[in-house]
Amino acid sequence: MTTTQPKPTTTDAGIPVASDEFSLTVGPDGPILLQDHYLMETMANFNREMIPDRQPHAKGFGAYGYFEVTDDLSAYTRAAVFQPGTRTDTAIRFSTVAGERGSPDTWRDPRGFALKFYTSEGNLDIVGNNTPVFFVRDPLKFENFIRSQKRRVDTGLRDNDMQWDFWTLVPESAHQVTWLMGDRGIPRTWRNMNGYSSHTYSWINAAGEIFWVKYHFISDQGIEFLTQAEADELAGKDADYHQRDLINAIKRGDYPSWTLKVQIMPFEAAKTYRFNPFDLTKVWPHSDYPLHEVGKLVLDRNVSDAHAEMEQFAVEPNNHVPGTGLSPDRMLLGRSFSYADAHRARLGVNYKQIPVNAPKSEVHSYSKNGVMRIHNATDPVYAPNSKGGPQADPSLTGEPLWAVDGEMVRSAYTLRRDDDDWGQAGTLVREVLDDAARERLVSNIVGHLLNGVSEPVLQRAFEYWSNVDTDLGARRAVHRRGGRAVHLQPRRGLRGHVGPGRTAAPGCRGSIGRAWAARCRRGRADGPRPSRRRGGRAPVLGRVRAGFDGCR
Repeated sequence: MTTTQPKPTTTDAGIPVASDEFSLTVGPDGPILLQDHYLMETMANFNREMIPDRQPHAKGFGAYGYFEVTDDLSAYTRAAVFQPGTRTDTAIRFSTVAGERGSPDTWRDPRGFALKFYTSEGNLDIVGNNTPVFFVRDPLKFENFIRSQKRRVDTGLRDNDMQWDFWTLVPESAHQVTWLMGDRGIPRTWRNMNGYSSHTYSWINAAGEIFWVKYHFISDQGIEFLTQAEADELAGKDADYHQRDLINAIKRGDYPSWTLKVQIMPFEAAKTYRFNPFDLTKVWPHSDYPLHEVGKLVLDRNVSDAHAEMEQFAVEPNNHVPGTGLSPDRMLLGRSFSYADAHRARLGVNYKQIPVNAPKSEVHSYSKNGVMRIHNATDPVYAPNSKGGPQADPSLTGEPLWAVDGEMVRSAYTLRRDDDDWGQAGTLVREVLDDAARERLVSNIVGHLLNGVSEPVLQRAFEYWSNVDTDLGARRAVHRRGGRAVHLQPRRGLRGHVGPGRTAAPGCRGSIGRAWAARCRRGRADGPRPSRRRGGRAPVLGRVRAGFDGCR
């Protein structure tokens, strides 16, 4: 029998220490001594182990893997990472948006899908979610939106009233809130959800032609979800349920994978498309712009240090390689600053030198100094120079650029033919969800509204859903709280733009509306019992109808 001699404990300076258990004292019963440097070091380090949480997306985890191109889309992009047969190392982090680091994985919340490609031309970051749209379309609203989903100042508690107060005053949120309150608001696992860029990005090919693209990472494991009851139970039993599932799947060799597909819009087509193609609250219907397969993303390696490789993992939409780029999407342009700046605040200005963030391509920059500088800078540290320093080469960049002009204004986007805040959310309800999914949607909405939402906000919520779809409310919905009945009468013209040929819905009717009203009268939020699962799996979300986004 062989035994392995343990390595000797050392200080962080590599100096052997005398004991792992006992401080240096004056006699066995005397006081400790300040010259016990190892004790001082361990206590001081412990006090500084934590770094600031991310503001949104604080709770999350991920893994390493690779992306391999299976189809030829070189006609649309010159990016090396997307050329046929190319295999690129990747890292990914999944997350919730609103919860803190210790919050349950199974809260109802969008999931972050943040991916880094370590390409031969530098790092490409695609920072998306498990939904194809978002709550707001202008970055000036982003910080306020996040605050509304966090905690109150006075009690420190999360507050549904605060959430619905914001949502119902911002009608552009309707599409995303419909996704959130539906089945995909709580994925069964990270492996069983899609990832979307949500934003519109740009590609440029070798001939200099520009295309607009949206990325869709389609789960090869299929889409599965948790009911609200299942999620609530898991939140109390295992707050790290999704994280544990991913780690264990990779450990047993059950490597999760996603097929990357893209929608591609010609540059000129964006000028006259019926929806604003850069509006983050909108999708491009697949009937207009079908999906083109690009390749396969596979996760096959767990991290070995959660802090170093996940808490310090930093992705940012401004990391785009030659052949890829940004777009006029206001939220994307805002995020191209805010994400990088958040990393500077959390991790220090040299965060790109942390191994998980460092590119595998060579770096020749003029950056120097700053907190936690790891790699030595060399002279010259200024440009231009005649001392042999690096020089910019525009031929290597492949940067999509576009022309724009106009007066400086503070204004909403110009409305296109089919633009409005309610239409695509209503299509999602009527044409994408099946009957069972619509019933669960109503149950989830009612349950959320019955949990502390005040009467003025409830009135707006009724109007909000009336404008989404006439079968998502009732002529008179009665919510009973503490024996007091509150009548919610719909009013026409809820704030928010309504597209040509549309009117704000006058009220709600139909079987779904009656179900909602009846449940509210009973003061229940649970809704019908979910159908019996087959084979130990939850029901899979109904197939998406052709002609709409699909988000398959």
